Amino acid sequence: TEVECLCAVVAMVMLVSCFAADGAMVTIDVGLAYRDDTLSEWTEMAHSIEQRKLNCSFNTAKTFENEGRYYECDLLPFMEVGSVAHKYYLLNIRLPVNEAKKINVGIGEIKDIRLVSIHQNGGFTKVWFAMKTFLTPSILIIMIWYWRRITLMTRPPVLLEKVIFALGISMTFINIPVEWFSVGFNWTWMLLFGDIRQGIFYSMLLSFWIIFCGEHLMDQTERNRFSVYWKQVGPIVFGSFCLFIFDMCERGVQLTNPFYSIWATDVGTELAMAFIIVAGICACLYFLFLCFMVFQVFRNISGKRSSLPAMSKARRLHYEGLIFRFKFLMLVTLTCAAMTVIFFIISQVNEGHWHWGDHTVQVNSAFFTGIYGMWNLYVFAIMFLYAPSHKRYGDEQSSDAGPNSGEDIQLTTTITHVDGPTEIYKMTGKESQE
Repeated sequence: TEVECLCAVVAMVMLVSCFAADGAMVTIDVGLAYRDDTLSEWTEMAHSIEQRKLNCSFNTAKTFENEGRYYECDLLPFMEVGSVAHKYYLLNIRLPVNEAKKINVGIGEIKDIRLVSIHQNGGFTKVWFAMKTFLTPSILIIMIWYWRRITLMTRPPVLLEKVIFALGISMTFINIPVEWFSVGFNWTWMLLFGDIRQGIFYSMLLSFWIIFCGEHLMDQTERNRFSVYWKQVGPIVFGSFCLFIFDMCERGVQLTNPFYSIWATDVGTELAMAFIIVAGICACLYFLFLCFMVFQVFRNISGKRSSLPAMSKARRLHYEGLIFRFKFLMLVTLTCAAMTVIFFIISQVNEGHWHWGDHTVQVNSAFFTGIYGMWNLYVFAIMFLYAPSHKRYGDEQSSDAGPNSGEDIQLTTTITHVDGPTEIYKMTGKESQE
C-alpha cells in the first residue's frame, strides 16, 4: 500500500488456537522490500531472523461453549523504520519449523497475525514542517543580533552571556528542518539524529537553568566561571551521555536491522524499564533542586530590597520595576522547567508503552508542538532581554542619593546594563565618614 508518513513503528499481535507454552520463543524470518511504482521490481531493504517471546492468555472460561476461541498474545515489537521515503513497502513474514533444532516448537497453532502501525501522519507533518521552517530563521536572526550586541562591548563576554549564546545555538540546531530531505531521501538515521539533537538541547537547557540561577544568587561568591558549576553540570552531562549510549543500543542497531528491538529479551526489557524509571526520578530531583535555587534567589532579593527606600523616587521605581520583571522571568523559567520535565517523562514512558501491556500513555500532538513552541519563545525572550544595552543608570543616578545620604549604593542591572549580567543588581553599603 502507499505510505504517506515519515517514520513508522510496527507491532505484531498473534492469535493462537492451541495452547502455547509459557514464555515460548517464536522465530520469525522477516524481510522488507520497497518500490516506487506498481510496475517495477521489489528491492530488498532488510532481512533478518528474529526471536520474540510469546505471552498468551485465554480470556474466557475454558468450557465446551468456548471451544474454538483463540488465545490472545501480547503485542510484540516488530519493526521500526526511521524514514519512509518510498511509496510501496512489502513485508514478508515466515514462521519456519525445525523440530530437530526446536525452532517454533511449542508455540501452538498460529491462526492469525495482526500488525499495528504507528506513524507520523500528513496533518502533523505539515504543522511540524511549517513550525521548523518559520522558527529557524527567527532564532537565527535574534542569535546573530544578540552576539553582535555583545561584541560591541569593550569588555569580554561574561559566563551567562556565553551560556545564553550556546543555548541559542542548540535551539537553532534542533530547529533546522532537515526533515524536508527525508521526503525524497531514504535517510534511515533520521530518528537517531533527532534523538541526538534533542539530547544536546536538553543538556544545554538544563545546564543553562543551573548557571542562570547560580549567577543571580547574590551570595558574595566569586562566580562567572564555568568551573564553579561542575558539580551541578557534571551529572547532567553524564546523564545525557548515558541516554546517548542507551539510544545507540537500539536505534544504532536499527540503522542496519529495522527489526531489532531491545524489548525483545528479558534482560533488555528490564534494562529499558530501569533506565526509564531512573531517568524519570533524576528529572524530578533536578526540578526540585532548581526550585530550591529559585527560592534562594527570591530570598536574597527580598533581603537586598531593604536598600531601596534610601534611593530617590525615580531611582527606586526603576529598580522596583526591574526586580518585578526579573521575578516574573524566574517564575516563567520555573514553569518552563516543569513543563520540560513533564514532557521528558511522558516521552520516555510513551517510547515504550507498546511493551507495557494495558498501561499506556499517549502524547497529544498539540502538547508536543506546544512544548516545542514554548522552548523557542523562551530562548527568544532570554536572548532579547539579556542582550547588553548601552544605557547607563549608575553614573548619573549615583548623584541623586547625595553626599550625605549615609550610604553609597551601587547597582548593576542584569537585563539593561552595559556592565553585563553577572548579577541582577549589587548593593554594597558604605558608611559615610563624618
